[in-house]
Formats: sequence, C-alpha cells, structure tokens
Amino acid sequence: MTPPADLFDVPPARPGFIEAWAEGLGLTPVLGVDEAGRGCLAGPVVAAAVMLPPGFTIEGIDDSKRLTPKVREMLAELIRKTATVGVGRVEATRIDDTNILAASLEAMRMAVREVRSNMSGRIGIVIVDGNQPIPGLDILQRPWPHGDALSLACGAASIVAKVTRDKLMMDFDREYPGYGFARHKGYGTAVHLEALQRLGPCPQHRKTFAPVAVLLSGTGTDRQKASS
Repeated sequence: MTPPADLFDVPPARPGFIEAWAEGLGLTPVLGVDEAGRGCLAGPVVAAAVMLPPGFTIEGIDDSKRLTPKVREMLAELIRKTATVGVGRVEATRIDDTNILAASLEAMRMAVREVRSNMSGRIGIVIVDGNQPIPGLDILQRPWPHGDALSLACGAASIVAKVTRDKLMMDFDREYPGYGFARHKGYGTAVHLEALQRLGPCPQHRKTFAPVAVLLSGTGTDRQKASS
C-alpha cells in the first residue's frame, strides 16, 4: 500500500529527519528496511527490518557503509537488544532464478513479516531504503533514496543487514577456502576475481552475474561441474 507521491514532497536533511517527518504526519512508529549484498558476485542478499523503541538514543547510527566493522558490530548488538528486528535472506541460487532486484525485495518482505510476527502494535509506515516499494505489503510504505542516512530505523536496518551478511560470508570462507570471502565479503575485488580465474565458481557464486557468467561460458566442463 503506497500513499500519493505528493505526500512525500519534502527535502532531505539529517539522520532522524524521516522519523520527525513521520511523527508530524501521525505515521509512527517507523519500520525501516534495508539490504546488504546486492552488488556482490557471491553469497545471499540479506535484508533487515528494524523498529526502534520510542526515545531511542544510541549514537552513531548511519548508513552502514560509513561505519567501521567494529562500530557496526557494536551497534548491531545494541540494536538487537533494544529494537524489534526481522531478517530476510535470499540465496544465490534464487537470485539466479529471478534477478537481484526481485531477490532483494523478497528478502525485505521476509524481514518485514518477521517483525510483524514478533509485535502486537501498529506500524505507522514502512520506510524502504531505495526507490522501489516492497511488493505484497498491506502496510503503508514509502521507498526513500538514501533512507539509511536520513532515517534512524533505516540506518539501524542497514547495520543489522550488513553485520548479518558479513558473518555469513565469514562462514562461507571456511566452507569454500581460497576465495577470500572473509576479506571481500563476495564483492568483485581484484583478489576475488583472481581466485575465480584460478578456482572457478563455487556453489555460493551468482552464476548469472558478470564476470561469473563470462567465466562459466569460457571455462571447461570441469569448472562448471565444480560449481554445480
């Protein structure tokens, strides 16, 4: 359920701006939603939905990409202890079967549904970081570009999604050694691309993503079998 666009004709400002805007319109509490891993060559896409308690005062919540890993982990632990949190995860095979946008929105929908199952009160509005609404929601929602920098709830969701996904990639590093997943978390760094050329894709690689798809199309049968 998406309200008229002109309801949101407001200028961007600061972290917490969206919460102040929503309060002024009677659209509280805000449920913030964000994802991590959309641009990676390997691993799942992970989304988090976070509803912060009234008067939430933890300092430092922002777009997770602006924070150090140590700060992200500390904040994620505090958020999980004090907020209502849901997490959704869509695997690489599902990403290949659909597409990364559909998979990201599917993970977001999972995260929102988990929050709803763990709470009894109302949700004023769902703020989705980005420019795409989540399909299949019967709650008022608003996609908001750079929402993770303008909403405390979206910023918190960004942190939880990133920390959750990073831990998964560290587990995959032990399961599939040699690719450097613990270091680059599945992004297309030089180290990752070199490992792909040397080892071929593993089951965690997104086989429809270039350069994985290019590598598969140009490699021998042995490497393709190794990735199945």
